[in-house]
Amino acid sequence: MLSRPKPGESEVDLLRFQNQFLSSGVTPAVRIVKKVKKDRRTDEEPPILQDQRDVVTLDEFPDLPPTLVPAPPKRARPGPRFSLPEDQDPEERLDLHDQHITAVFTKIIERDTSTMAVTLPLPSGVAFPHAFHRSQKGTQGKITSGKRSIFAQEIAARRNAEANSIPIEMTGTTQGQEGGSPTSETLDLREQGSCVPETGKSSQGPLLITGEGLQSQDAKHEIQTIHEENLAKLHALGPEEILQEQQKLLAQLDPNLIAFLKSRRSTNGQARVGNMEEEKLGTIIHETPKEEPVGPPPPTGDKWKQLEIATSAPELPVTPHKEWLHMDTVELEKLQWTQDLPPVRRQKTQEGMQQARFGLQGELLAPDADLPTHLGLHHHGEEAERAGYSLQEIFHLARSQISQQRALALQVLARIISKAQAGEFGNQLTGSVLRLLLDAGFLFLLRFSLDDSVDSVIAAAVWALRALLVAPGDEELLDNSFSWYQGTAVFPLMPCQGEEEEEEDEEIPAEKAKKKNPPETRPPPDLARHDVIKGLLATQLLPRLRYILEVTCPSPPVVQDILAVLIRVARHSLESATKVLECPRLIDTLVREFLPSNWSPVGEGPISHLHGVPCAAAMKLLRVLASAGRNISARLMSGFDLRSRLCRFVSEAPRDLALPIQEAEQLNTESFRLWAVAAAYGQGGDLYRELYPVLIRTLQALPQELSIRPCSRLVVLRISALITLLTHLTQASSSSIPELHTWASNSPTESKLSPVPPSVTWVQVSGLRPLLEPILQQVLKELPQPETWKTLAPLPTACLLYLTAHYQAWSQQPNLCPGECLQDVERLSKELLLPLLSQPTFQGLWDSLRPCSPLCNPLSCAPAPESTPNLMSLGCVGGCPPLSLAGSSSAFPFLTSLLYLLNTLTRIHKGLCGQASPWMLALVLATPGLQDYLLHCGAPSHVPRLTPFLAWALRHEFHLQYLILILAQRVAGLRSDPLPDAILYHTVALTLVSHLLPGSEYLAHELLLGSVFRPEFLPEGASGGPEAADFSDKLNLGSSRRPGSGRGTLLAEACRDLPSIRGCYLLHCTLPRPALLHSQALYQGEPLHIPSLLLPMPKEPLLPADWPFLPLIHLYHQASGPISRALPPSSLGTATRVLQWVLILESWRPSSLQAVPPAARLARLMCVFLMDSDLFREVPIQQYITALLAQLCQPQALSLLKLDCPLPGLASFPDLYTSFLEHFEAVSFGDSLFGMLVLLPLQRRYSVTLRLSLFGEHMAALRALGLPLAQLPVSLENYTAPPEDNLELLKLYFQALVTGTLCPHWCPVLYAVAVAHVNNFIFSQDPKNSDMMGATSKWMLQKTWLLTNECLKQHLLYYKLPNVALPEGFELYPQLPTLRQNRLQEVTSGLLKDGVPGS
Repeated sequence: MLSRPKPGESEVDLLRFQNQFLSSGVTPAVRIVKKVKKDRRTDEEPPILQDQRDVVTLDEFPDLPPTLVPAPPKRARPGPRFSLPEDQDPEERLDLHDQHITAVFTKIIERDTSTMAVTLPLPSGVAFPHAFHRSQKGTQGKITSGKRSIFAQEIAARRNAEANSIPIEMTGTTQGQEGGSPTSETLDLREQGSCVPETGKSSQGPLLITGEGLQSQDAKHEIQTIHEENLAKLHALGPEEILQEQQKLLAQLDPNLIAFLKSRRSTNGQARVGNMEEEKLGTIIHETPKEEPVGPPPPTGDKWKQLEIATSAPELPVTPHKEWLHMDTVELEKLQWTQDLPPVRRQKTQEGMQQARFGLQGELLAPDADLPTHLGLHHHGEEAERAGYSLQEIFHLARSQISQQRALALQVLARIISKAQAGEFGNQLTGSVLRLLLDAGFLFLLRFSLDDSVDSVIAAAVWALRALLVAPGDEELLDNSFSWYQGTAVFPLMPCQGEEEEEEDEEIPAEKAKKKNPPETRPPPDLARHDVIKGLLATQLLPRLRYILEVTCPSPPVVQDILAVLIRVARHSLESATKVLECPRLIDTLVREFLPSNWSPVGEGPISHLHGVPCAAAMKLLRVLASAGRNISARLMSGFDLRSRLCRFVSEAPRDLALPIQEAEQLNTESFRLWAVAAAYGQGGDLYRELYPVLIRTLQALPQELSIRPCSRLVVLRISALITLLTHLTQASSSSIPELHTWASNSPTESKLSPVPPSVTWVQVSGLRPLLEPILQQVLKELPQPETWKTLAPLPTACLLYLTAHYQAWSQQPNLCPGECLQDVERLSKELLLPLLSQPTFQGLWDSLRPCSPLCNPLSCAPAPESTPNLMSLGCVGGCPPLSLAGSSSAFPFLTSLLYLLNTLTRIHKGLCGQASPWMLALVLATPGLQDYLLHCGAPSHVPRLTPFLAWALRHEFHLQYLILILAQRVAGLRSDPLPDAILYHTVALTLVSHLLPGSEYLAHELLLGSVFRPEFLPEGASGGPEAADFSDKLNLGSSRRPGSGRGTLLAEACRDLPSIRGCYLLHCTLPRPALLHSQALYQGEPLHIPSLLLPMPKEPLLPADWPFLPLIHLYHQASGPISRALPPSSLGTATRVLQWVLILESWRPSSLQAVPPAARLARLMCVFLMDSDLFREVPIQQYITALLAQLCQPQALSLLKLDCPLPGLASFPDLYTSFLEHFEAVSFGDSLFGMLVLLPLQRRYSVTLRLSLFGEHMAALRALGLPLAQLPVSLENYTAPPEDNLELLKLYFQALVTGTLCPHWCPVLYAVAVAHVNNFIFSQDPKNSDMMGATSKWMLQKTWLLTNECLKQHLLYYKLPNVALPEGFELYPQLPTLRQNRLQEVTSGLLKDGVPGS
């Protein structure tokens, strides 16, 4: 027999098989027949597949569409003599041969039923036929027609039933004794655990025997016979016998089989109980042919009773009837929702986010809240008794296919976010709602919802997006502070990069490597994890919002929400503002649709359509965009025809704009603010010349407008914006000479930049002051009226800032008449300032500084309850409290502007602060409220973590402190006697310079240049301070120092060198040059040099807390960096100046160094020795470090010297100490000061790692540690107590002593320390010591007894107490105490006998 080819055989094997087959002569299984083609010209082509058309019947309807393979035979091109009929359509000819099944559905012709008899369906008693389930098996017998669908089989069965005219029986069973509940005897057996099923009519047949596999036609009868025999056997047995047989079966059968049978029993048991209940309820059952159910008997015992009670009909609120729709089969498990809710369980008052439930208005519902069901709060499966919906359920509803449900879910989420950010949930939840939503993907759910096609869903998504991004209190705060001193400049609302880096440090390296890509290539989820705004911009949010505004034309609330979101995006950063500006057609759409020049009049009330009507929010968006940068402002002013819009909205009064009065006021205000922002860059001067008559007419009407009571808050803000505009225009008039960049003239790049001539001249703005002074005087009269003053507070602030800009610009004019200017300053002081400063009510404004100060009340700037690191917010959702810097009771804005004016006037007129008229400034500087405020600001306190609102508030508070210091400095410079509160002002200056934030670089530079190093603020140098320092040292140390080396002498020398110290710090504490120029332009009012009104990110203060040591750190990095360089010749002077300044601070201003731990100060001093091999030998360095080390070793400072805690700017102190030891070995040559610093960290209370580093790795350094005991800066007891317990270190001590490495004349301090610890260890008999410790102690004592060095032996055995007055540094016992003598005899008794070792 020939074999078939197998896998792996080659073509040669196949050829061999072919030859064998041909040689055998076997008939092939396949015959190839070549079909002969007929002549087309003579034979007529028969129709292809004419008799194989599809015939569709219900019985034979295929489950799958017929395959198209093989395709119809391809026909050749017809010959030239073949012609198509002219009247036949080619499409009809193609359709004639279409044999696909789709042709049937496209050619449906309704048949004529007019002559057919109509037969009514058989009455069934139900509204609709019984639904057929796939799980039911048909009993029509074996189908011989091939594979048929279940639906086709069911239809065929019904047709057969109708053809045979066999009506479907509708039977109802009643509850009686025959089919009733089990007898008490049976229940007793079930309670005992038996498995005896019921007999009689209630029996449903066998539950485990299915009869599958029997070929007989009487399989059902056989199964029933077997079942009845089993029942008879069971009933013949007693209960005890049944239990015994049951136990035998359980012991013999496989446990897996038993578990399987129990699972089938429970499933079928539940089905049987449902059928029994249907019979009890009297429902009409549609009997269909089906097999007997298979499964175990129903549950027994208590389970049966519980199930029967749970599914009984009386528990339902209503009883189903057969006439009801779809009640032919009662499914009780689906009707359980109609039952009464279970009682609400009392839970904890504080619940987790997973258990929290919210109402449709976003409120958090109490766990035990019992609310009625008609409120719609119980449509959920989990915890059905509780009202409300969890966040997971609301998320699920937001993905519904029904648009109303999606919109409802988004609205509920928006309300939840709004309430959570307002802090309404308080401490009722254990987590953050906002963080949970962002982690769950809420941001992208909103983004997907914006792409919805339903307007209601889009509106809800925009509302939720606004609730997430925009805090209404933040915008109100920034708008109200626009007219403050430096109020136009704000911080960007973007996350700090430092927080992002900290989060990345906690991630695994694989994820960190993925995030090293630039932000442009990172996916939106990664961007949103660190910055929500960046993540949204990466999803093409701006084009989608533009499409909604331009194409869909949403309702006014949706437009307002979109504009609020765009404003929040523009406040994020310069990059985000640029993206908003460059989004295609976005700004065009906003200007065209929401800032039109012509519109139909709109009355009071809600606006139905906002397109084509001016909108104040659109103008505000343009203002925020312009604040981001000079270039953006220029593009907006020139590229979008904003000049004509501004002329249109400014030239008319708000009541004449044909808009609702509130919207008209806001639109006019935002127009003035946008113009003021442009004027801050030196732009918009031509518009001022064009609208000059309008502005003059408006100013003339202000007194009459302000006389109306009560005055509206919107009117006050509008007038303040107008005065701020005039202030910036006045500053622009004095910007012809770039005075701020005088020190930058040496730069070749900056010298090429020629200043742009100002667009407004001094002549054009000088006439505005006579119109504004009466307004200020009118408002100041309302100071005694608290309520009216709170409403009008922005006006005097703006007016005082304008007067300051006016006099500052006047004093800088080249053709200035000094006499006229000074006379006008004196007139203003007498007519305006003196009456104001003399008012009793004015003194109360100073008293409000401390209660409203963020520094004195850090809790007033606590972070928002729902603050997240990836979504910055000022946290002013509920508004600022009255007693806060931005509250209604705060006097910070008014007093800051007043101090700014006083500084400008005293700079112009020196006589205002001299001896001739000290009374005016004394009314300011000597105010008790101001003194109390400065005392609390200068007191050392813990600075809270920098939050966005705290950074904003501190910036404005620092302005007030800076102006007070400049005013005090100017007064102190013109006085012949010392300033009374000079120490207080100097303390505040030191505190302020270490707390200034980015954006205030100019203030820091001015403080270092003036107040910090000013001799007038150090009165101790000229009033006995050095002598007091020497006297204090003698009292504390109890010893006199050499002449010329005392701390008082050093302090006096440092006071003389204050100018050199100031120059040193100005050189090394340099700030970034662009930031310094930017800050200087802002504070000096030079519009032509302001690149942006966005400040740098406030990550941390400008100068570190240890800025007095900053030049030393720079020198250390220069000497020990990757590329070591020789120190410059000026390094000695730099180090000396730094040590002088630190000594002044340590002696007279110790509170200024409290932010630097003593351990960090010690580490900075050690860096002086690590810079160079010879620098520490210089006499000035030795003297100042010795004085500073004595200050650190004072008892109070020494108790705070902790070397084990993390130190700022230092990775590890043990590593620094190891480097210090290496340097000591190499270059110290026994220097005593170097040795002091080596010995100081070796005290017993510090880490043993430091001592092991010396005795284990740098034993050679012991020979150079020759510091005498008398010069030890701390007590010797700090090294000897408590006893050493590190076994390794004790062995090193003993080894160094025995080998002679540690000698009293080489290293007296450590020799005394080692002797003390070894002596205590060898005589230690503590029962808590381990066996290893005891054995080592015994071994050391034996070795000590055998020492040949009698001096060392006597020291180790007879050591008593440390005493630096003795040459050895310790006292000795004249005779060992009894306990020690017994210990010595016990250990050494068998060691030597008559000079021979004992056996």
